[in-house]
Amino acid sequence: MINPASIQEVMNRADIVDVIGQFVRLKKRGTNYIANCPFHNEKTPSFNVSPAKGIYKCFGCGKAGNVVTFVQEHEKLTYPEAIHWLADYYKITIEETERTPEQQQKQLAEEGLRILNEFAATWFHDTLLKNEEGQLIGMSYFKQRGFRKEIIERFRLGYNPEGGDDFYRAVTAKGYKAEMLERAGLVKNRNGSFHDLYRGRVIFPIQAMTGRILGFGARILKSNEKSPKYINSPENELYVKSKVLYGMYQSRQAIGRQDECLLVEGYTDVISLHQGGVENVVSSSGTSLTEDQLRLIGQLTKNLTILYDGDPAGIKAALRGLDMALSQSFNVQLVLLPEGEDPDSYVQKSGSAKFHEYLKEHKQDVISFRLEIGLNDAGKDPVKRSKLVQEIAESISRINKAEDFSLQSHYIREAASKLNVDEAGLVNLVNKNIRERIENEQKHARREEAIPKPEMLTIEQEQEIENIPLGKSKASEEQQEWQLLKILIEYGHMAYDGFESVAKMIEDRIGPDLLEQPMVARLFEEYYEHYRHFGNTPLLHFFTNHTDKSTRDKMASLLHPQQDISGKWKEKYGIESVTGPMIYTNDVDSTLSYFELKKILIIQDQVTSRLSQESDPLTQKVLQEKFIDLRKMERDILKRHGTVVYKSHKYK
Repeated sequence: MINPASIQEVMNRADIVDVIGQFVRLKKRGTNYIANCPFHNEKTPSFNVSPAKGIYKCFGCGKAGNVVTFVQEHEKLTYPEAIHWLADYYKITIEETERTPEQQQKQLAEEGLRILNEFAATWFHDTLLKNEEGQLIGMSYFKQRGFRKEIIERFRLGYNPEGGDDFYRAVTAKGYKAEMLERAGLVKNRNGSFHDLYRGRVIFPIQAMTGRILGFGARILKSNEKSPKYINSPENELYVKSKVLYGMYQSRQAIGRQDECLLVEGYTDVISLHQGGVENVVSSSGTSLTEDQLRLIGQLTKNLTILYDGDPAGIKAALRGLDMALSQSFNVQLVLLPEGEDPDSYVQKSGSAKFHEYLKEHKQDVISFRLEIGLNDAGKDPVKRSKLVQEIAESISRINKAEDFSLQSHYIREAASKLNVDEAGLVNLVNKNIRERIENEQKHARREEAIPKPEMLTIEQEQEIENIPLGKSKASEEQQEWQLLKILIEYGHMAYDGFESVAKMIEDRIGPDLLEQPMVARLFEEYYEHYRHFGNTPLLHFFTNHTDKSTRDKMASLLHPQQDISGKWKEKYGIESVTGPMIYTNDVDSTLSYFELKKILIIQDQVTSRLSQESDPLTQKVLQEKFIDLRKMERDILKRHGTVVYKSHKYK
């Protein structure tokens, strides 16, 4: 177990903008930061980060949390693993209470493959650097490729000896089970005898954005027709090939800084380019681009340049996945290297300066590239040309018309001219593709069960909810109770007319008996316990970093930064964000009025009940006058704050 003091130190040191900025390209907007959400596909930013509150919130998918939650969600880690990751990142020493053998075994089972992969990567790397065979064979290969020691260490390259079971013996001596080794793809069982799957191969660890080891690629060094040149880890709980890009950990900062990602085919291409000073590069490891891989890149940049060999296989590879990139609003360009060259050989031969110069001179946009390649292939064959027209129309239809109308129009004019077809006809064909895709998406959506998204109501739905009378909508009551807790946490320390603070005013005017939500009531009490004990209001981090996970999750959603009004709205309609002291007093007054009204309605019920049972005329008159006063108080509140939210549940 991690010592609570260590957890607190991590939470105090961790900067949410710094950490999230390692995975997502953040843009400053006001006091907050925005980005495209890393948890779902989107074309316009709805992911907000509040450095002041230490939380993030996506207005698209509803994901919210603090810095630990983000690391957990993004990297699929447990809470202790996320704390350890942050501690490693900030060079904080974690203190842990002593664990029993049973606890150690439980931790091993929970972390499983992750621990095993880290051990394997370290063992392969140490074998390359320190073992005689590793030096003579593995290191010789890397030196032949021109890799320097610092690059070998940066990518944690390794070697597995030819012996057959060197790694198996070393790893089982540490207590790892053969079944787990098989699942990780590190050993193979042949007739009850285990041997190293990567024997006689150099090793390329495949790392996640955080640097943790997901799996391995291994290249054979001796010619062997029976064995493939490269073998990769099998897919398992950690390694899913379609969701991984080789080199992303080493390249993520350069990609964000340069606002461009270069995509190549192989491991050695990435490593050679890094060594040549080109660091904004990743590899799809021979697979065609997938949505998940594009999402990883899209977190850092929307500018994608694909580099491929200039042979026919390279050309075909360059065409895969491009429509998907266009539909996700990527600015996709392609560069074909001279025939016989790949990124590795070209940068080794020419250096980074000439490499960059070549890229600049030979970049082509997707449509121009497809037109050039397609026309060369089709020649004068009418069938092939007709097929090419269909393919180009499909590609152009992927461009978001609302966001890139002028770009789509430009490609249509260019394609119509080069294909020698009627421009209006090509427009119709593009629109036909768009309609068919929308229809297919709608059919698919109808088949799926409609799941309401958190906090994603339309204006009409919000108005419907607001107009539900009190007492009729449990959700409306819950919302008001959470709003009370929100203003208490955010504004409790601030001054309020006639009171020492907002917290003092709420304590004086709102009793905990008015709170029906158990979590709200508990946190309300915790707030005032802290206030009474320490003499000051608890900080935001008291709640966003709460020891209870359900509380942390709820607070991240409750206290999320508000979306700023866009510049277009300001320009077109003159709408401005409300800021300054007025906004918090309005919020406080509005929320308090709800609970004042609730109190009045409760007392009205009590008076009405007594009236129905009272027989004394004088007492009846007093109760009637009291009821009239209560109704007047109710009307005053409704007049001050409107009737939408505060409609009485008895008097409509």
